[in-house]
Amino acid sequence: MKNIFLLIFFMYLSSCGGVEFVYKESKNLVNPLYGKTQVNVSGKDLNFLRSYLTMFFGDKKQDHYNLSIKIEEKKTKRSVETNQATSNLRYELRFIYSLESSQNDCVIYKKELLSYFSILPKSSGYNYGTDSSLEKKYELAVSENLNRFVSLLSDIDINSCQ
Repeated sequence: MKNIFLLIFFMYLSSCGGVEFVYKESKNLVNPLYGKTQVNVSGKDLNFLRSYLTMFFGDKKQDHYNLSIKIEEKKTKRSVETNQATSNLRYELRFIYSLESSQNDCVIYKKELLSYFSILPKSSGYNYGTDSSLEKKYELAVSENLNRFVSLLSDIDINSCQ
C-alpha cells in the first residue's frame, strides 16, 4: 500500500514539472505611461471617460508624454421596421491615439482602434432601460479599447521616436 501511494505521489509530482506561470514576464503587467502622461480627448463627449482615463493613466506626476485621443462615432441603422422605426442600431467608435514625447518633441506612436456594439431600442421616446443599456455598452467599448491600446504599448519602444 505504501509503494502504491509513493508511486502515485511521484507521478503527480512529475506531471506538474512543465507548469508555466501566466505572468512570468512582468512587461505586460505595467502600463509604461501611468503617471507620466498628459491626456487630451477630443471628438465624442462621454461623461464617464475622465474616470477611465485616470484609472488607466493615473494623475500626471511627471511630464514625459502627451497622449491625444480623438473619438469618432458612427451610427448605422441595421434594421428598420415598416413604420420607419429603427429596431437595431450599430454604434462604431473609432479611437485615434497619438502618443508624443514631451522631452524630444516627436511622435512616438500612432494607432487607430475600432470598437463597436449594437443595441435594440425599445421605444422611440425616452426609455430608461435602453438608455442605461446604451451607457453600459459605451463604457464596455471604451474600457476594452483602452485595454487594447495599453497592451499594444508593451510591443513598442516608447523611448524612441518614429
